[in-house]
Amino acid sequence: MESYTNMPGKLAAPQKAASPTAKSTCTGAEAVMRSLVAEGVDTIFGYPGGAIMPIYDALYDFNHKVNHILVRHEQGATHAAEGYARASGKVGVVFATSGPGATNLITGLADALMDSVPMVCVVGQVSSGLLGTDAFQEANIMSVCAAVTKWNYQVTDADEVADAMAKAFFIARSGKPGPVVIEVTKDAQFAELKKSFNYTPVIELPYYKKEPGFTRKKLQQAATLLNQAQRPLILAGNGVGIAGAEAALLALAEKTGTPVACTLHGLSCIATSHPLYVGMLGMHGNYAPNLLTNQADVLLAIGMRFDDRVTGNLNFYAKQAKVIHIEIDPSELNKVVKADVPLLGDALTILEQLTPLLHTYSHTEWLVEFAKLDAQEEEKVRRKALYPAKVKLTMPEVIRVLGEQTNGEAMVIADVGQHQMMAARYYPFQKHKSYFTSGGLGTMGFALPAALGAKTGAPDREVVAVIGDGCFQMTIQELATIAQYKVPVKVVVLNNNFLGMVRQWQNMFFDGRYSFVKMENPDFAEISRAFGINALRVEKREELPGAIQQMLHSEKPFLLNVLVENEENVFPMMPTGAAVDGMLLE
Repeated sequence: MESYTNMPGKLAAPQKAASPTAKSTCTGAEAVMRSLVAEGVDTIFGYPGGAIMPIYDALYDFNHKVNHILVRHEQGATHAAEGYARASGKVGVVFATSGPGATNLITGLADALMDSVPMVCVVGQVSSGLLGTDAFQEANIMSVCAAVTKWNYQVTDADEVADAMAKAFFIARSGKPGPVVIEVTKDAQFAELKKSFNYTPVIELPYYKKEPGFTRKKLQQAATLLNQAQRPLILAGNGVGIAGAEAALLALAEKTGTPVACTLHGLSCIATSHPLYVGMLGMHGNYAPNLLTNQADVLLAIGMRFDDRVTGNLNFYAKQAKVIHIEIDPSELNKVVKADVPLLGDALTILEQLTPLLHTYSHTEWLVEFAKLDAQEEEKVRRKALYPAKVKLTMPEVIRVLGEQTNGEAMVIADVGQHQMMAARYYPFQKHKSYFTSGGLGTMGFALPAALGAKTGAPDREVVAVIGDGCFQMTIQELATIAQYKVPVKVVVLNNNFLGMVRQWQNMFFDGRYSFVKMENPDFAEISRAFGINALRVEKREELPGAIQQMLHSEKPFLLNVLVENEENVFPMMPTGAAVDGMLLE
């Protein structure tokens, strides 16, 4: 994790953000709002309180320029900002008050840091004269947030606001994106600036280490390995989407005939219907790409960090392969898997310069190996899951019908658990930036507020949240936010009355001792209607297509409470301690 000092940065030409009023003076609170307007911020997710009240008072005068969405919990604000940032490509912005308001942000900050999501959180704090006195709603947020942010800074002087905000946005979006916290004491919010307000966006900071660049020699080494490879495999991760490198990835893959496998966060960077797409990597990923990782002679890893869910037992991971690793964060190179050719930099830039060095090729025999293993998964897993003989609905068939009726073009926001894996495995992604979930931290409760944010950030996309009954009840209050702002997100609750993923592991590895995983749930459709959101309860297979069609055709938010098989398992799976080629099909 990088560390930054509050040293002056290299600034762009000054941009004055005009006040919406005719006042010649500017308070610290107004400076916060002017800074946000100068950065082009159009949406804030937040929750007011005593220590941030002056900023909310200033926001009152800017409500014609900035849309504020009042969430029902500060954690919901962070997840909504994550969804907004990932869908729009902009920085997500959050407001919260001091003490518990700020501490409620911690889970979302950690989530954003793990998944490389740019976010700026502005939090209030007690007046500077009260710092360290255990004043009402005081918490040492700078210390608390240090481990879950890229940078944080406490503003005690109104004249510091603009510089601090400029640095915050630069750091949040630069290099490997992530969250930043700016804390403003209450007296700094009230105080008038001693100088006129000028906002100067930061374009460079001292000691902020940009990638030193990749050399032509390193590019040629990578090209030589790929040109000589007989069994190459591309591992596409989150960095592909962050860099906007989807087209560049496809151009390289098609020129070289190289199969592409995706991490959980890499999903949708290539259409699932593309002949070179061979499936998802990881513990519950597809059979072929996982097994054949240990037969590939060259791995081209792009914007992925060799997470333990992808590698399995490292003692047996891809020991036969030469590894080319494209990564913008130097700390990720050689951290888990040693790279024979590390390429430090932006994925788009590197792919565009690497592809011309590569030979046109077709790895037909190698692709046949993937097809053979995929046929085994089709027979033993997918066919039974997608077209079940069971009386009750299954999660995969719900995802299948959803995929058919959206033509694979919806933006799917998944929560964490079995339903997350089912959505990842069975939704037929055809458009880029179509699958967002909490990957690194695995935060239950992510999807509902994230879907709210995603639809706000990409209003022209159909946004569908896929949520389990356990996750849904962690942030269910954000239904009120969705209803209040009439955000037309669609919510599919896959309700099996269990904490499904934990139950599966207890079933398989703890002798079926179901310890506190059974849930007695309310009728989520009734609850949804109480919030003012249309909803249907779906129990029978023949009801499903019509219910999904009704949901998708609605111009308002809509929820389906779908009762599914109680004790369904996700396969294939890689047991803890197993190698990638030790996946179980059943």
